[in-house]
Amino acid sequence: MNASIRWIYPIVSPFFLTLLTSCSPRPQEPPTALPPTATGSLLPVSEEQEPTNRGARTNLTDTCVDEFDANIDYFPDKIALTYASGFSVEYFKSYKLLTVLTPYQGAVETFRYVLVQCGTPLPAGITNAQVIEVPVSSIVSMSSRYLPLIGALGLYRKLVGVDDFNGIYDPMVVQMTKDRELVAVGLGAEVNIEQVIELSPDLVMTYAGRQVQFNAHPKLLEVGIRVAINAEYMENSPLGRAEWIKYVALFFNEEASAQREFDETAIRYAEVSNLAREALHNPTTFWGVPGKDTWYVPGGASYISTLLADAGADYLWRDDVSLGNVPLAFEAVFDRAAAADVWLAADGYPSMAEMLTADSRLAGFAAVKNDGVWSNDARVNDSGGNDYWEGGLANPDEVLSDLIAIFHPELMPDHQLKYWRKLK
Repeated sequence: MNASIRWIYPIVSPFFLTLLTSCSPRPQEPPTALPPTATGSLLPVSEEQEPTNRGARTNLTDTCVDEFDANIDYFPDKIALTYASGFSVEYFKSYKLLTVLTPYQGAVETFRYVLVQCGTPLPAGITNAQVIEVPVSSIVSMSSRYLPLIGALGLYRKLVGVDDFNGIYDPMVVQMTKDRELVAVGLGAEVNIEQVIELSPDLVMTYAGRQVQFNAHPKLLEVGIRVAINAEYMENSPLGRAEWIKYVALFFNEEASAQREFDETAIRYAEVSNLAREALHNPTTFWGVPGKDTWYVPGGASYISTLLADAGADYLWRDDVSLGNVPLAFEAVFDRAAAADVWLAADGYPSMAEMLTADSRLAGFAAVKNDGVWSNDARVNDSGGNDYWEGGLANPDEVLSDLIAIFHPELMPDHQLKYWRKLK
């Protein structure tokens, strides 16, 4: 399966984001200092303090409890959410109650998980929730978007399967596939149930959508496989998406690592975004490429709109109230964007010549005439994996730096583009 086909799959394709975008409120501005953590979560423990976990000063990440004590808090490290609004977590001494609040557009259901520290008793009185012992020791990732989060937490060794070998960029995971350390279990609803059962992972992380025919989790749950729904794509800000590293971490008791990784990302993002505010002019810009009959334009309340605003661009659909993509006719886009300074042709064409061959009408845009067309495929490997949709989502500060260098080269004269390239 090549990259273009892979990204048509509903959960990851930009053209399906109209159906699959969060209804959560726009997040706050990036911080200028580290955000506060949950009480007692990441504060250093002095030598005089008594450890909370029978000598352990942090969460148990590779072992279970030997002797249960109801008075011990087995999760001294806790996360605090700053931007992500799609999930919540409530801590108890020996378990966590995790809820995915907006699993997909228009959802009336939520997904609840009771994450029980292994070696402790199951809590009483919990209903309508899936029980999962933590820390999990093996995971199957049903989207390449989760791979950089797994990697950032240092958990490659616990990855035992992916949905498909094609379309993955992460070099470590690619090498693991070559070394036959991973199993490909199939895309979405085409998941090979027998193969997953044989693999017997502690957890399968996947996605959910309104169109149930594309979902893997009903089939997996039916045969007793533990499944977690990841809905990072529903967030409407770059930092909101990146903060789902904390969601992944909850299943591994890696809250300390996740909080630290995200705090550092948020600080870098704020620093770069503050630089963009020094610009004297915000160039007009638009996004995407036309499909067969429709041009899907990111709405003004989408994460792309937030990203462009933080980069100091005048996004031409910034006043739209849509959280997802807006389907428009070619003429509607041309009328508004014909004179735009910059065209970000996301998931576009290999070259300008191929783009104009495919649709000669595109030559009428001023950005084409003025050498102002950019594509986010600067990091694509032989299997069609595009790092923009992996590392770029996990590291929004790096994507933001690229965009500021494009919109305001005078502010970042020495910046080397990582994810974007000029279409020639």
